[in-house]
Amino acid sequence: MLSNASKYAVRAVIYIAFYGNHGHNIDIRTISNKLDIPSPFLAKILQVLARHEILSSTKGPNGGFGIRKDPFAVSLYDIVKIFDGDDLFKKCLISMRVCNENGIQCPMHEKYEKIRKQLIDMFKHQSIGKLADEMKSTGKEIMI
Repeated sequence: MLSNASKYAVRAVIYIAFYGNHGHNIDIRTISNKLDIPSPFLAKILQVLARHEILSSTKGPNGGFGIRKDPFAVSLYDIVKIFDGDDLFKKCLISMRVCNENGIQCPMHEKYEKIRKQLIDMFKHQSIGKLADEMKSTGKEIMI
């Protein structure tokens, strides 16, 4: 459903929001080791998130990545859209086109439309901050 880049990005941002509080940066090696994400791929992902101003990036011996935006203002939708676009939320389930374009619907349109709306709502209303808080209060962890 989501690309590896999106999954890694979501996991990394949650991790940084959880452990990188109060302006504390986390180095890429730590994130890579804790989440079992290949460092070169993670570096590219985190730089993209920094360019989109979700993360901050600091170079040097005390460098690393931190949260730039309020984690409660960053939704899963925001992150997924950066890496996967919004095809998941717009395109037809069984076609390569946008379903209901020009009045043409696929046989799955009505069934998937309900699910699509729920999916959009969940992704847009689930913030990184909420997920990090849930981890703190329930003891849940980011799965590797």
